[in-house]
Amino acid sequence: MDWPDPDFCFARIEILTVTVIICTRNRPACLRSSLEGVKALEPAADEILVIDNTTGDAETESIAGQFSARYVVEPAKGLSRARNRGLAESRTEIVAFIDDDAVPRNDWLRHLVSPFEDAKVAAVTGRIVAPEASDDDDESESPVIVNDKVVHWFEIATFGGLGLGSNMALRRSACLGWTVFDVRLGRGGPIEIADENFAFASLLSRGYTGVHLPAAVVTHPRLRHDTQSHRARNSFAYWLLLFSAFPARRRDLRQFLFRRLRRERLGWQRGTQDPGVIITSSWWAKLKSGVSGLLLFLRTRK
Repeated sequence: MDWPDPDFCFARIEILTVTVIICTRNRPACLRSSLEGVKALEPAADEILVIDNTTGDAETESIAGQFSARYVVEPAKGLSRARNRGLAESRTEIVAFIDDDAVPRNDWLRHLVSPFEDAKVAAVTGRIVAPEASDDDDESESPVIVNDKVVHWFEIATFGGLGLGSNMALRRSACLGWTVFDVRLGRGGPIEIADENFAFASLLSRGYTGVHLPAAVVTHPRLRHDTQSHRARNSFAYWLLLFSAFPARRRDLRQFLFRRLRRERLGWQRGTQDPGVIITSSWWAKLKSGVSGLLLFLRTRK
């Protein structure tokens, strides 16, 4: 599938209107840097929304106002709740999300929105690089185009093959009438990972297409990793949530788990093929993580 030239798409910006949403919580200095990057975008967003995931903060509101961003408070804690609030508040056809500690390159939006010329596309993500990365780092990375006809589409969507929520855009019309980001997932929720991956799988299961477009770049500091046990507990709980929420995909989930436990290479593009410390840990460690993940999942069901 070939995407139309980005300049052609934005020659018709009145058709594809765009809101950029930044969800933030007690990080005004980071927010300022992110907003500086968003305001420098060419072409510009039609609207900028700052979703403050606190009970309200005067400094955060002031910074949002300095960049002509609409300030909205979402007091219920959790990134998924903040993202859902952003979708509800937006009024444009395309809604783009960027983290409050990420900064877009000035052509980010031009690339990120271009695949939406295809009406089947409902989710697009871009590449995330460290601030110290050079402009040509990973330029050989190829676009990923996924729908429910692609082999392993479900695991691609749910386990990182379509990118991350710190650099993503959604078609708003595809998000109406249902809760896109599951509030049990994501930072500030019980299971602190994968709210965007769950949303991607939900969209693809509705017949839409997802795209990862490396040309749409944001810089983002390298994440601090949680402890191995913490990551493993979240991962097992997330797997169980997928098993519960997508009964038609249970066979796919079992096969994916068995392949990972056997340390087989994935059949699709991902940032790394390294099985990671969870898979390579001892069976005793896996058992303990599995039990704690099960308990966490059961708590979320309540």
